[in-house]
Order: sequence, then structure tokens, then C-alpha cells
Amino acid sequence: MEINLLILFLAMLADRYFGDPDWLWAKIPHPVVVFGKAIDFADKRFNKSANSDYERRRNGVVTMLSLLGMAAVVGFFVHLALQTISPFGELIEALIVAVFLAQKSLGDHVTRVAVALREEGIVGARKAVSMIVGRDPEVLDDAAVSRAAIESLAENTSDGIIAPAFWYALFGLPGLLTYKMLNTADSMIGHMNDRHRDFGRFAAKLDDLANWIPARLTGLLISAAAWILHGYDAALRSFNVMMRDARLHRSPNAGWPEAAMAGAIEVALAGPRVYGGVIANEPMLNGAGRRDAGAENIEDALDIFSVATATFTAFIFLLFVVGLLF
Repeated sequence: MEINLLILFLAMLADRYFGDPDWLWAKIPHPVVVFGKAIDFADKRFNKSANSDYERRRNGVVTMLSLLGMAAVVGFFVHLALQTISPFGELIEALIVAVFLAQKSLGDHVTRVAVALREEGIVGARKAVSMIVGRDPEVLDDAAVSRAAIESLAENTSDGIIAPAFWYALFGLPGLLTYKMLNTADSMIGHMNDRHRDFGRFAAKLDDLANWIPARLTGLLISAAAWILHGYDAALRSFNVMMRDARLHRSPNAGWPEAAMAGAIEVALAGPRVYGGVIANEPMLNGAGRRDAGAENIEDALDIFSVATATFTAFIFLLFVVGLLF
């Protein structure tokens, strides 16, 4: 496991400072895009409107187990091939792992929202935030845009960074690719609409399970970052809000990092939102916090995010050193 931790440490550094090479993905499809095409093919092929609810649920289970199995097998054989060219293989594997992390890209996207708010006004901010959230941007004012960006930052810190890193640390490339296939499937078919309620049910439930530990770990990292940046009181507030409000969120996992972030920066998050013209009436996280959020709150959240991911990276290196010594 020590070598996994070293590779993960190098991948976290590479992703933090270099991110995804746009020039490369302009020439070849990103692996997650390939995953998405496989999921879309399976959805069209095995999720027919003529199927009964039972057949859709069954097909959804078989489809996901097949896709996850294929992802694990690909990860296993890629790792096996890279082992034959050690130590260069480990460096290549670190670059592969970095491709599936989202530190720089997530930070950059959220930063664009703050910059747009300051320099372009609400029209530019709505356009920037529409790149990272699914809600209707046209109905968002400055405060709602800011809260949406902060919520996306907190939730995707877990889904896009901590969770894939966690599963790589435990099971290497097979674990990482399996998680990314599952998480991609959840984003595509794990919805409670007429088409995917049955077919995507297994993917959604399995994704909830896969993110259970990473989401709570992310919340703790955010609280730790609040301590480093703002002191003990901020950390305690972040932790207390997380423990009190996380379960108010409709997601069993997203509420943990979002509530921790809400407490850390003293902003109220979540609450009523509009998706596809439909209002989702949900409770606020840290309801006593300010609701008129702005660019400065996004920037505060970005600082928390940066320190939280740096703390996680340092923790990975510490575990690697401890593994070597003991």
C-alpha cells in the first residue's frame, strides 16, 4: 500500500499545480468521456420504455456490475503493464491518477465565478456558474450565484478529489477506475425521473455507499482548514454545523462537506433551488449564516478548499512515511 500512497502523493501534487492538459484532451477523449459513452450506450440499449419496472431495475444492476467489472479489469492490466517498466511505470501511473482528480480544474472553475461577479456582473457570473451546477442560472441573483458556486466547490471536493484518492489509496488503479465509472454513471443515470428511476437506482445507491466515508472525511478536512486559516472558533463552528445540519441535505453525502463549509465561512447554503423550472424546497444548512453571499465569500471558500486539499496531500505523505518506518 505504501507505493500507492507515494503515487497518490505525486498525483495530488501534479493535479494541484498542472491540472488537466487541455491540448491532450483536444486530440483524444478524456477517459471519463469514454466512460460516459459506455454508460450512454448501455442506457439506450438496456433501458427501453417497453421494459417493465422490474426489467429496468434488473438491467440496471447487470449493466452497472458489468461496467464496474470492466473498469476494474482495465485498471488491473494497466497497472500490471506499468509494473514492467518500473520506476518509470510508477511515474506514469501518478500522471494517470492525476487525470482523474480535479483540484486545479475545480478551483479554476469556481474562481471564474468570483472573477465574473467582480468584473462582468450577474450575466457573466451566471454563465460561469452554469458550467459547474445543474440549476437554472437565469433565476439566480448575485447571492444565489455565490452560494451555488460554494456548494459546488464543497460537494465536488469530495466527489472529484477525496473520493477517487481514497479508493485509489485502498485498491490502486482498479479502485480508482471503478469509482470514476460509478460516479459518472450516477451523474448520468442516477436520477429520480421517469426514465432512470428504476434503471439508475442501483448506480445511485452504490454511489451513495462509495462516497459515505469520503464525504465525511472531506467535512473534517474543511473544518481542519478552517482551524488553520481562521482559528479554533471557526473550526468548532464548522464541525458543529456539519454534525447538526449535514443530514438535512437531500443527499446522504453532499450535506457533510457543504455544511462544514457553510459553518467555516459563516454563510447559509442549500435551501430552495430551481432545477428545470421546478422548485426544490430544501432546508438551509447553517440557516443562521448570511444569505447575501458575494465574491468575497467564494474566495474565502476557495482558501478553505486549497488548505483542505493541501492538508489531505500532507496526510497522504505522512501515511507513506509511517508505512516505510513501521
